[in-house]
Amino acid sequence: MNNNDTIIIKKKQEQIMETSFPKDKIKVLLLEGIHSVAVATFKKAGYKNVELLPKALPEEQLIEKIKDVRLIGIRSKTQLNENVLAHAEKLQAIGCFCIGTNQVNLPVATKAGIAVFNSPYSNTRSVAELVIAETIMLVRRAAEKNMATHEGVWLKDAKGANEVRGKTMGIIGYGHIGSQVSILAEAIGMKVYYYDIEPKLPLGNAMSVDSLEELLALSDVLTLHVPADPSTKNMVTREVISNMKPESILLNLSRGNVVDIDALRDALVSGHLSGAAVDVYPQEPKSKGDAFYTPLQKLPNVILTPHIGGSTLEAQYNIGIDAATKLINYLDKGSTVGNHTIPELNLVANKNAHRILHIHKNVPGVLAAINNCLSDLNVNIVGQHLNTNPDIGYVVLDVDKASSAITLADLKKIDHTIKARVLY
Repeated sequence: MNNNDTIIIKKKQEQIMETSFPKDKIKVLLLEGIHSVAVATFKKAGYKNVELLPKALPEEQLIEKIKDVRLIGIRSKTQLNENVLAHAEKLQAIGCFCIGTNQVNLPVATKAGIAVFNSPYSNTRSVAELVIAETIMLVRRAAEKNMATHEGVWLKDAKGANEVRGKTMGIIGYGHIGSQVSILAEAIGMKVYYYDIEPKLPLGNAMSVDSLEELLALSDVLTLHVPADPSTKNMVTREVISNMKPESILLNLSRGNVVDIDALRDALVSGHLSGAAVDVYPQEPKSKGDAFYTPLQKLPNVILTPHIGGSTLEAQYNIGIDAATKLINYLDKGSTVGNHTIPELNLVANKNAHRILHIHKNVPGVLAAINNCLSDLNVNIVGQHLNTNPDIGYVVLDVDKASSAITLADLKKIDHTIKARVLY
């Protein structure tokens, strides 16, 4: 670096204010009618350039919109595929204002150094409450009597209708939702057993079992709360359904590809199962109002809902705050807790220094190059944080304010650098 370069960089250093890029110029795009509390959360943090759109955009429009966006918030309909992300040259982070991240091409986002956050726990209570409500409706046979009453048929009798008190709830997957279901089920008088591939401490009087087969034999009501991964695809096969307790009930509010739908229909028609509630499906419409078909339609002892387990105003409000806050913490502090692409660091702001973020490929020699760079520049390090995953290395440097611009310029020249910027 020659003397002229140094002078230019020092002049740029004088222009660095609170952040490396003015907050009012940072474009935030929120799609699919994300709760307005997210907008309020961004604006409270100083981000004024926030656009909220009511629907997902077609790919061509999304590509045009995303070119100048630094933060984007989406729900389940927006597809951030390789083609879209290739045009997102300024994008720093993605917020999935929902449980999953399947709509984002995570390998491409990882390669580009784009942080991807979601909100996996904000709608836990909403899903758990729906499980309990549907359990009561099915055990009481209220669903089919509701259908008959709508058709003008008066089915006033107690045949096949029971209380849930004393019945056994079996839970497959004892995570955040499964454990909440456990608490509510026990509160209404049910006995609770659960099965999980990982050891989980029980809440209340719930008891774990050692195998799926044991759970099937015990359960009057079986509810699924598992993630979408190769181990759960088609997990509830025809054989599993045949091994369920006769006249038991199956609920799936987890993932659409977990249950063999045709086998479930056969078990319901034959009477082996007395009822089912399904909220998720192998193929779901892209938009509200689109046509939809499942083999389970028109069965009187089945409750079908259109993927609304987490669709309550309270859940959307909580998700709006949670996901927006994670995005703000990343841009304000560099904190990556809860993201799926960049190694996690839980950071607090350091007002006595400038903070530099360096995202790079996780290959040998990069950390040595960073340390050599700092040594050559004789930079005073106020704080240093780092973490890696198999693909990405993430280094956060708190440096003397007088040195940040020169340091950033040299860090950007290091081989395998993906992104480097002064945060504040």
